[in-house]
Amino acid sequence: MRSDGLSRRHLLGAAGLVAAGVAGAPEVAAAAPRTAGADVTPARPEIEFAPDVDDLLGGAYRAALGNLLDTNTVAYDPAVYDRTGLLTDPPGTFFRAGGGYEQPWTRDAATNSWNAGSLLAPAVARNTLWAVCERRADGSLLVQRDNQWWDQIVWAIAAWHHHLVTGDRAFLTDAYACAAATLGLLRATRHDPAYGLFRGPAYMQDGIAGYPSPPYDPANDSSFVLDHPHTDTLMCLSTNCVYHGAYLALAAMADAVGEHAAAGRYRAAAADLRAAIDRHLWRPDAGTYGYFVHGAGERAGTLETYQEGAGLAFAVLFGVASPGRARSVLATLHHEPYGAVNVWPHFARFDDAHPGRHNVIVWPMVVGMVGHAAAAAGRTDLLARAIGDVARLWRADGHFWELYNARTGAVDGGWQVGRHWPAEPDQTWSATGYLRMVHDGLFGIRCTPTGLRFAPSLPDGWGPVTLRGLAYRGMTLDVTLTGAGRRLVSSTVDGRRADLVRADLTGHHTVRLALG
Repeated sequence: MRSDGLSRRHLLGAAGLVAAGVAGAPEVAAAAPRTAGADVTPARPEIEFAPDVDDLLGGAYRAALGNLLDTNTVAYDPAVYDRTGLLTDPPGTFFRAGGGYEQPWTRDAATNSWNAGSLLAPAVARNTLWAVCERRADGSLLVQRDNQWWDQIVWAIAAWHHHLVTGDRAFLTDAYACAAATLGLLRATRHDPAYGLFRGPAYMQDGIAGYPSPPYDPANDSSFVLDHPHTDTLMCLSTNCVYHGAYLALAAMADAVGEHAAAGRYRAAAADLRAAIDRHLWRPDAGTYGYFVHGAGERAGTLETYQEGAGLAFAVLFGVASPGRARSVLATLHHEPYGAVNVWPHFARFDDAHPGRHNVIVWPMVVGMVGHAAAAAGRTDLLARAIGDVARLWRADGHFWELYNARTGAVDGGWQVGRHWPAEPDQTWSATGYLRMVHDGLFGIRCTPTGLRFAPSLPDGWGPVTLRGLAYRGMTLDVTLTGAGRRLVSSTVDGRRADLVRADLTGHHTVRLALG
């Protein structure tokens, strides 16, 4: 079970959005797909920064690769995890959630595949995504059902991204059916028509330390959020932004398989949800979004105005925030000395000496999302800050822990229900969050149905930066960034001007991107 004490969580076998990889042209990516078992030993890229920063930033990148591809790529028991019949051996492995968590978990499986796994080890990522799904008695597919429904639909976003990376048509067909069925069930059971929002706790806050009182009940010693009153009716920023991204992912999938009418319905639903988020969660007085709306109890209808790090990042990445609002959100986002935090400021029962486990504390995965959002919105300075924050945390002992003290940088599991909790070692999404910032933020890798595009953000003094031996479909790439900033002044593939690395290429190719 998770260290948050979520003993009720069901285990398998036990009983825009261009920046985020969701939006894209509807054409089908059929060229040079990766086969399901192709990367038994996936190629490992190498990175080189300018000498002054390579030891820190490059060292963290190399360690993050080891975390994902060595420490946390593990063999699975097919009798437990292959409940769909879609896992493959080779490779016979998946990404576990971390050193303290042997399972992949729904949210972790999707996040780790989306962050970096699908690009670096697509066959392992494919297994990881299917390991958190099930096949029903009628043969249909569904993301596994448990009592943490709010984290299920991020699977759709990761699945569409996986197809964009690999071009795997068989995966797309099954994934679209699975995601559509899952979203349909969640809309039928978790959508509040009065608000136009989805009910459920926040994306990262499955422990009650992530919420003020109410809904936290001081007389209740359970750490699990749903054990506290009315938490099932909360309408949170992060969760609703994820649903918005999932609608767009489903629309793209539907177009890719020829279901154009369904695609239109998903896009219309996304627009309705975005309007509801704006209506209920946007704070015009503060130029940012609030954390959640109470759905029941004494504060029903009230917006809590705390800043939610993951929610604000998702608002940018999933296209909920307009470009102007995205700039405002990032300009007003609070940072502690060691990074953006889950929720700010402290709730009344916590303080700097006793930070809440899901409150003013640093989860590197959240920092990774914030850093990517900063790059997507043009804030190269904030991307640099986020990459530097996680790299500094890594350098303390060479590991990527689950969470850290926001003021000291010490490994710190935070406080919850009156006691101090541990932080687990070698957390997979702490490492993949860093990889995401490098691949999607720094290099600006954009997977599309027709190939790779780049929208890099290179902080001053970091370049030249070269990523060598990056495997993509049937090719390997060496990508070099020179200059600084975001304005792309030259883009070449094998010495010829081009803004796309075509998906049908094979062999080795060199990409050079000059910024100025």
